[in-house]
Amino acid sequence: MAKKSRKQQQSGGTPATMALTAAGVAYTVHAYDHDPAHPSYGEEAAEAMGVGPERVFKTLVADVDGALTVAVVPVAGQLDLKALAAAVGGKRAAMADPALAERTTGYVRGGISPLGQRKRLPTVLDASASGHATICVSAGRRGLEVELSPDDLAGLTDAVLAPIGRA
Repeated sequence: MAKKSRKQQQSGGTPATMALTAAGVAYTVHAYDHDPAHPSYGEEAAEAMGVGPERVFKTLVADVDGALTVAVVPVAGQLDLKALAAAVGGKRAAMADPALAERTTGYVRGGISPLGQRKRLPTVLDASASGHATICVSAGRRGLEVELSPDDLAGLTDAVLAPIGRA
């Protein structure tokens, strides 16, 4: 994870929550006890928060024609790699190496947030997000989510909205 200042460490802030605060965006933090034995980070978050899995979005890092790209899709489905490549004008996409994704974003797997990443990457938000007043995404560590409007998320990440998820 990206190095935090003493103030951030004391306040429990993450780069994602600090970015939201700095931008003046309305958000709600949801913390829960992460169970390392749970088979799915995203489904665990939805269950723990009592939020439908269609409103909880996972952040995935893919390699599109040699460039890392962030995909934000509902935990209830999967990422359509062909659709992701098409959304950013690429030809081929594959999931990125997890270690490279962690180094590049500054977050650990299961806690990668689309916000406050160490290196800003092109981002695609699944179009289904626009059907909700708010969605939840990782706040930058396992067991911590932020709830915000999809418009705010798209604006802060310069995300393209495209149908990149599939059931």
